[in-house]
Amino acid sequence: MGLHDFSLYDLICRNARCFRNRPAWFEADTGSTTTFGQFKIQVDHLAAGLQQVGIKTGDRIGVVGKNSLGFFQIYGAAAALGAIVLPINWRLSADEMAFNLNDCTPTTVFADDDFGDVVSGIRDQLPSIRRYFNLNDAGPFDAFDKLMVDAPLSVDPIGADAGLVIIHTAAVAGRPRGALVSHANLLCASLHLNYCFGLSPADVHLNLLPLFHVGGLFMAVNAFHAGALNVNMSKFDADNAVDLIQSKKVSVLFDFSPILGSILDSQEKRGVDISSLQSVMGLDAPETIERYQKTTGGCFYTMYGQTETSCLTSMGRYDDRPGAAGRPIPLGLVELVDDADKPVPAGQVGEITLKGPMVFKGYWNLDADNAQTFRGGRHHTGDLGRFDEDGFLWYAGRKPEKELIKPGGENVYPAEVEKVILEHPAVLQTMVFGVPDPKWKEGIKAVCVLKPGQQMTAKALIEFVGGRIARYKKPQYVQFVKSLPEKNGSIDREAVKGLYGGEQAHT
Repeated sequence: MGLHDFSLYDLICRNARCFRNRPAWFEADTGSTTTFGQFKIQVDHLAAGLQQVGIKTGDRIGVVGKNSLGFFQIYGAAAALGAIVLPINWRLSADEMAFNLNDCTPTTVFADDDFGDVVSGIRDQLPSIRRYFNLNDAGPFDAFDKLMVDAPLSVDPIGADAGLVIIHTAAVAGRPRGALVSHANLLCASLHLNYCFGLSPADVHLNLLPLFHVGGLFMAVNAFHAGALNVNMSKFDADNAVDLIQSKKVSVLFDFSPILGSILDSQEKRGVDISSLQSVMGLDAPETIERYQKTTGGCFYTMYGQTETSCLTSMGRYDDRPGAAGRPIPLGLVELVDDADKPVPAGQVGEITLKGPMVFKGYWNLDADNAQTFRGGRHHTGDLGRFDEDGFLWYAGRKPEKELIKPGGENVYPAEVEKVILEHPAVLQTMVFGVPDPKWKEGIKAVCVLKPGQQMTAKALIEFVGGRIARYKKPQYVQFVKSLPEKNGSIDREAVKGLYGGEQAHT
């Protein structure tokens, strides 16, 4: 610890010297701008205030709120103190939020005015939390400004491998897992993204993905690292995004369908110039990607990654190999393996594994899961892929035991949705899986068998699920059938997909 370490706080100090008077953060909601020098002072004051209320190295700090300068400052202050940020997906239900908070036992929680009442409603379920603060000016808790203290910090140097953030992944078999990401993970990802985009202080990033999401956080830090400007949107709106792209000369953003398509629709309808947007990375349909490139002359970058690989495993230009996920990142050794963990040759499908500094530190308090995930000295992603002869990675879905649905960039495990559906007294059996969806790229479908004598509508079941877990996890499509095919005493998932998958009519 020390001589060979570099933390997020060290980056903040470095940039305050290199780019002191350059704009670092623009709040679209208020029109206010913060420079790199001002940001460092704000982070120091917040860190001093957090230290005075008892935050120390290794403590977790929960945050429930939309993107804001204060949210980004919390990451910086935690980095200065060696604390760990626990950002909560605000799209979760109150009970799901409580689970994730209790899983990592934070001592302090911040909530903005959109979620103060939700957090207040679960306080009696959160025994580890001693202090509650507002994330902005309004809310039921102690004022954020009370923590802005002009006092010296007294902290030990923070190691690069120290934990910085815990991001909960989708619920495998009904239980979310907190992925611990280090300073080194984040900064290595930032350098890879800078390498990909060739960012400079002249660039402008539209910060529209939430800061609880690995893509949102890492892209914001990537822009900050380059000395570029983050233009922050607390809530995505296509018309507002187009106006900001034009007025602020936004040059880069991260896309999950349907974000880019809605931006292009707004641009086309209103005739706004978005030609500054020269770099977009993410996941989208080929027709949307090609439409963007034709409209702006910019470049779309494809990628494969997950929270556990610090956002990136492979990346590349869409035009280099349309449909592929790019080539492995420069500091990542990607190997595809069979069920016996033996490498498979080019052209064959195997599980994607990764070795290198991008691999996360492990799942919080889940030693058995970590031993399985890191077996053989490699991170096993649970995803399948194949290499072509030129080293491009082609995504080939999830392993059957880790089946995953990704509506609009969120991760949803079928087992979690199935568990909730089976709580309905009218449902006897169900199977949930992903299907093509024109808006979200992948939608959620539930095929259900009702108990004898029971009746219900698709709408009623969808609302039942949406009332118990995050609404983005509820099915978009429901089909009731008399029976589900079985194999060896269990539902035959592949047979169900064959019968009821593919393009769907809207429910």
